[in-house]
Amino acid sequence: QVQLVESGGGLVQAGGSLRLSCAASGRTYSLYNMAWFRQAPGKEREFVAGIRWSGRWTGAGTYNADSVKGRFTISRDNAKNTMYLQMNSLKPEDTAVYYCAASDDVKLLTSPGGVDYWGQGTQVTVSS
Repeated sequence: QVQLVESGGGLVQAGGSLRLSCAASGRTYSLYNMAWFRQAPGKEREFVAGIRWSGRWTGAGTYNADSVKGRFTISRDNAKNTMYLQMNSLKPEDTAVYYCAASDDVKLLTSPGGVDYWGQGTQVTVSS
């Protein structure tokens, strides 16, 4: 089992920045991919950004949804078993609960159906 704990959400004005963190524990050696998803009220959960989890993969390997390219950056610190999401130029439409996710599968993690482990979520609210 893998446990994921998010932190760093909050309220920010449009154009501002936030950094989310996801601390992983347990059998992290089994992971191939980690990712961020988000879910706004009344909408389906959607992919935001993903990253290969090295230790079982060579190279950094990140991939983003088109809606956040150029604004959000995903990164990791394997020594700390922690993944980050730096969010810049935030917009009101970025308001959602953001979830950390992880997978034991080698395929890129871009769909909620591919997730093996979820965090509890952290609220991000962007005011206009």
